[in-house]
Amino acid sequence: MRRSWQMNIALTLSLVFLGLLILLPFWWVVSSSFKESQEIISRTPTMVPHSFTLQHFQKLLGSSDYPVYMLNSVIVSTISAIITLMMAVPAAYAFFRMRFPGREVMYRTILLAYAFPSIVVLIPLFGMFVRLGLVDTLTGLVIINVTFALPFSIWMLRSFFAGLPSEIEEAAVMDGASTLVILRRVMIPLIMPGIASVGIFAFILSWTEYVFTSVLIVSDAKRTVPVGFSGIIGQYQIDWGMLLAGASFAVLPVIILFSLVGRWFVGGLTEGAVK
Repeated sequence: MRRSWQMNIALTLSLVFLGLLILLPFWWVVSSSFKESQEIISRTPTMVPHSFTLQHFQKLLGSSDYPVYMLNSVIVSTISAIITLMMAVPAAYAFFRMRFPGREVMYRTILLAYAFPSIVVLIPLFGMFVRLGLVDTLTGLVIINVTFALPFSIWMLRSFFAGLPSEIEEAAVMDGASTLVILRRVMIPLIMPGIASVGIFAFILSWTEYVFTSVLIVSDAKRTVPVGFSGIIGQYQIDWGMLLAGASFAVLPVIILFSLVGRWFVGGLTEGAVK
């Protein structure tokens, strides 16, 4: 069905408006990080910088522990995303394929982890981590991040498994492939868009986690970007130039991750898989 030109114009304007709504805040943050301090705090905001300086980035990298926070965030988020995928893929396939008592009940109740606010489980988890010696360790943060990313990841991946044509598995079974071989060599390549989506979800969830990190991490050398960044703001009495420079750096890993795995979001990977 062909759309009318009025509909095309309306869709175009809607997309332009949506794009501006999403991109303009990012543009303001990044462009303002290169402005002189006087221009940043000027009563008349400027979308296009009238001045240019790198002093905010130099101060951020040279006078603060921001590089350490970035490294800690990259380590914790990357390991958390990898472990989440390693656990979520076989778990989701088991929920999709295997038959065992209580399967549907377990599948529907795993999301109860999101029914309680983080602050409710914070104190019991802190006591547990103290006994296990995981307070003020990056390992403890990884465990927390995986725990909260895993339930939703299983849900997402099971939906991707369910969307595949059953003839693919049946053909593999006819060829004598075991369950593990079917999962590793047949199913996983076909749900790579789902795996990429879950990986990004787990990475961003770990990258932005603040509540548990602010309590479980004590030493400055173990802080991640969200917690360490709040300390920088307080220490320097809201240095807006440094704040904007740090915010610009903080989105870089997410952009790099999207550029690396974005191609997996392209649909139609399973088209033509069954002939």
